[in-house]
Amino acid sequence: MRPILLSGHERALTQIKFNPDGDLLFSVSKDQQICVWFSHNGERLGTYKGHVGAIWTVDVEPTSTMIASGSADNTIRLWEIKTGRLLKTWEFPTAIKRVEFSPDGSKLLGVTEKRMGHLGSIVVLNINPDVDAEQSDERELTIVCDESKATVAGWSYLGKYILAGHEDGSVSKYDGKTGEQLDNLPVHELNMQVTDLQWGPDRTYFITASKDKTARLIAVRDLEILKTYPADTPLNSASIAPKKDLVILGGGQAAMDVTTTSARQGKFEARFYHKIFEDEVGRVRGHFGPLNTVACDPTGKGYASGGEDGYVRVHHFDKNFFDFKYEVERELERKLAA
Repeated sequence: MRPILLSGHERALTQIKFNPDGDLLFSVSKDQQICVWFSHNGERLGTYKGHVGAIWTVDVEPTSTMIASGSADNTIRLWEIKTGRLLKTWEFPTAIKRVEFSPDGSKLLGVTEKRMGHLGSIVVLNINPDVDAEQSDERELTIVCDESKATVAGWSYLGKYILAGHEDGSVSKYDGKTGEQLDNLPVHELNMQVTDLQWGPDRTYFITASKDKTARLIAVRDLEILKTYPADTPLNSASIAPKKDLVILGGGQAAMDVTTTSARQGKFEARFYHKIFEDEVGRVRGHFGPLNTVACDPTGKGYASGGEDGYVRVHHFDKNFFDFKYEVERELERKLAA
């Protein structure tokens, strides 16, 4: 797999996101830029300028009409994708660490940072699908995380629940309409922060990555841990491949935390694990620093990773990747064919 190297950022990547059709890739970084690229050839379509702080997060609305971004300048911004027009700015007392549209695009959640006397919270905003309409300032919901701040959050199927990962390693489940906390379980080691939360194709399960060097597959229904993928380095991101039974993990020891220098000092590789068997099946090298974010193309054709080195690498899977099967998978195909 020869990667396409995208160099549009001057500082570390913080999040990358494909649109639902997989033809566009959005990247945000600490350099205050949002870039959009064609995923098939890496051509840059444009940039969205306006933020005045590091941008932590980006998400694409389901119809690929709008994107939302959250930044250290304490704002969530809504943009029209094709014109780059800024549609709305919501201001908050602290930085925004995560944004995500609900599956129908009618709501947007934001995770605010805990700082300067302000508790971290999850806010929900109503979104009007018409780009020319006035967007409301009102917050439909504010969930205050008083025990441990939320670091990541997202919507389950039909927007029924809001799932959040916390700094203390736990995962919470809230009612998507009332904000009531329904469940909270210690999924990762105590005080090992949950660094990422990404969804399975039907949003009935999700994967979390953590500083405790594991990623876990978790059911929305009862927060049961279905699978655990152990790595040998703190993880920053984890993504579920839509077509094959694979998960992709990204991480690496930050330079300031590396005490010894060896050839593989930081372990800066994307790691592939079999989703069901929990085996590691391969690694892809390339970044010159920790992988801060990984994302799978929703159509299953490839994946992308964004690193501390400021580069986005887009990989398109080759034929061998799709042909590879475990013995049990081949056995199942033979039975079905018979």
